[in-house]
Amino acid sequence: MSGKGRSDNNQIKNKGGRPKKVINKNQFEELCHIQCTQEEIQAVLDVQDDTLNKWCKETYGCGFSEVFRQKREGGKCSLRRKQWKLADTNASMAIFLGKNMLGQTDKQEQKIEIGSDGFIEALKGSVKETFVEGNDVIEQ
Repeated sequence: MSGKGRSDNNQIKNKGGRPKKVINKNQFEELCHIQCTQEEIQAVLDVQDDTLNKWCKETYGCGFSEVFRQKREGGKCSLRRKQWKLADTNASMAIFLGKNMLGQTDKQEQKIEIGSDGFIEALKGSVKETFVEGNDVIEQ
């Protein structure tokens, strides 16, 4: 005799509703590595925020925010590794890393020499200085 909602082999039948969404763990972690936003991850995985958060709790034991914080660090390490490798053959990357990681700066020394070609002196001689004292104008 079969009961309500049960098949002949005593397994519970699907009572309706949506089927459980399957999320690819590797794809999720790769999206975190490249620091996609939660909305972008949801769009790629075709899930809502509550579904993603519930899946994270079931899979990792904590919510999306904590999992994302942990998984994005792997992406940072990967990017840093690629930058260091690129610095071996690319001077611009080596300079960038030197400035950002080692605090190096470009120091440009500028030396300005003012030669006396008579131009400044000629200008000084052609300028009249005007003073006003009370109602009197005095030119020098």
